[in-house]
Amino acid sequence: MNNIRTATTITTLGLVAAMMSGCAAASADPGQAAEPVSELRLGYFANVTHAPALVGLEEGLFEDALGVLEVTTQVFNAGPAAIEALSAGAIDATYIGPNPSINTFIQSGGESARIVAGAATGGAALVVREGIDDASDLAGTTLATPQLGNTQDVALRTWLVDEGYETDTSGGGDVQITPTENAQTLTLFQEGEVDGAWLPEPWVSRLIVDAGAHVLVDEADLWEDGEFPTTVLLVRKDFLDQHPDVVADLLEGHADAVQWIADNPADAPAVINGAIEAETGKPLADEVITRALEHVTFSVDPHADTFEALVEDGVAAGTQKEGSIEGLFDLRLLNELRESDGADTVSAAGLGED
Repeated sequence: MNNIRTATTITTLGLVAAMMSGCAAASADPGQAAEPVSELRLGYFANVTHAPALVGLEEGLFEDALGVLEVTTQVFNAGPAAIEALSAGAIDATYIGPNPSINTFIQSGGESARIVAGAATGGAALVVREGIDDASDLAGTTLATPQLGNTQDVALRTWLVDEGYETDTSGGGDVQITPTENAQTLTLFQEGEVDGAWLPEPWVSRLIVDAGAHVLVDEADLWEDGEFPTTVLLVRKDFLDQHPDVVADLLEGHADAVQWIADNPADAPAVINGAIEAETGKPLADEVITRALEHVTFSVDPHADTFEALVEDGVAAGTQKEGSIEGLFDLRLLNELRESDGADTVSAAGLGED
């Protein structure tokens, strides 16, 4: 395979100013012909919730769909850092959580990016140490999230408010929230430095299997029918406008990866785990990868009907400004692909093109 994997170390914890001020990508000049591209620069995380990216790369599905275009990659720990790279033009598309996608769209006045497909639902939870058995036990504790303003960070802050706790984005309040890189969270939990964390898979399962944590809140229990978006495929608006053919090919590879996971349940854990090992240097234990995959569903449907609630959560959490997300979705290329395959189309829920 010709994929170039470039690990990106994420150390930024104080991203509030950047998120609140926004960072809009420059708009394309509609009168200027698009320059041809020789590569697609793709971002993703080494998480089970990003399995379509991992499978698409490992099985050569992106390579097959994109033909002569080379796929180069960057690996991130959480959404806000991926948004920084997308806004700076360092990547063209990324697998990412819904809240950073919402944030960049609002802050840029709709000029930064579009969600072109869903990728995963489920697979996030609050796991805690022994002795914490109820929300009332959390007063004075320290909890971790992958990054300030990422999807799990917003979910935790929203849930704590509903439980009567006050938090702030600088780590104060009744419960201290410490945005921390996922691998470091595992270490800190094992050392007793944090009391729990709201995380995506496989980190939920790693804290349970490797460190003795237990689930206090499964995020699926907070949503109707247990369905909530964990990962979507986000494309820089300029790139989508200038290279819809490339995005269509990317979507073909993405859809093929989602279908491959569904068609190969026996082989998928090893392929996903192999990709995680390639990025992190260590495979997951069989028990971890098995448990993680039991809690995630892979689908190209982004569940656009949940996004208005996610906007409200981000505003309440203090990690984004209020604003409209009308136009956030552009599912036309995805639905053209689905129609050609005889599959049902997916809805933008009135929040864009479908």
